[in-house]
Amino acid sequence: MTQLPTKKQKQILDFIATFTGGNGYGPSYREVMQGLGYKSVSTVAVHIDSLMAKGYLRKGEGYSARSLEITTPQQSGENPVDEREKWLMKEIETRMRESNADEVKILVESLKILGFEEAYERMRRKLEL
Repeated sequence: MTQLPTKKQKQILDFIATFTGGNGYGPSYREVMQGLGYKSVSTVAVHIDSLMAKGYLRKGEGYSARSLEITTPQQSGENPVDEREKWLMKEIETRMRESNADEVKILVESLKILGFEEAYERMRRKLEL
């Protein structure tokens, strides 16, 4: 079931939509902060991260500061959790070739800490940890 955005998150979505419609590109986090009267960019980042996790926002190609795109959970394709899991798995596999065994173990443990139990078990078996 899709989680609905909170009132503040809805305000951020509305701001991004209006800004993008008027400028042809997305706002920076600082512009969102100033436009909505927040005192901290980190507050905006927390809300945007949550909206991305819920599937209401995504970062476009290149992941630039102005790449925020509004989407809906139905349009976002994969579950955002699945996307993060795939990204972590790819990072771990890349680092397996570049890092020492202790660093790889830490990365694999991070899967468990972040709640990706199945991915953790797959990597643990694969690496025989």
